[in-house]
Amino acid sequence: MALKISLSRYAPFGLGALYLLLAMPAARTSLEATMSAHMLVQIPLLAASGFIAGCLLPARWQDSLLAAAGGAIPWVLLAIFTSSYWMLPRALDAALANPLTEAAKFLSLPALVGLPLALAWTQLSVIGRGFIWTNVISMLAVLGWLYIVAPVRVCNSYLMDQQADAGWLMVTLAVLLFVGWLGTLFVGGDPATLGSDAA
Repeated sequence: MALKISLSRYAPFGLGALYLLLAMPAARTSLEATMSAHMLVQIPLLAASGFIAGCLLPARWQDSLLAAAGGAIPWVLLAIFTSSYWMLPRALDAALANPLTEAAKFLSLPALVGLPLALAWTQLSVIGRGFIWTNVISMLAVLGWLYIVAPVRVCNSYLMDQQADAGWLMVTLAVLLFVGWLGTLFVGGDPATLGSDAA
């Protein structure tokens, strides 16, 4: 219990440090230098920072935000649509070319993907959580396959070899997530319960 309280006390500082680190020019340049790091490291970390922030909100704030949106489903849909947009090649190009779009990425991924998922997660049934897992896995697999087989560059900011590398990593990650999810279900657990105690 003491460890849990101590972690809760310092978690906001760690979260703020993570976000500031991601926003630093050196970190942005490094993570956005390759398509793989941009899509599979920077974007997930930004969303994760919002998820953690949502879990750290007082329970009454979480309840108020859920009630204001009409329940968990609107939050889930918001997270799915926002995350899908930032997986598009055109969105990646725009973020790299336009500082305002880059700022929108840094604001929308935590606020419109991570935070909504944190608010909705404990309210969803096992089927609802499974829907989110399968959506993430299928999006990774489909986009990864498209990046592999596309005969031209789909992202003007990255070369064909980086595009292919990102595609293979996305497909591999999709397979690993799917196998891990099924394996956890077979041994009696459910990865969909992840984070249900955090709120």
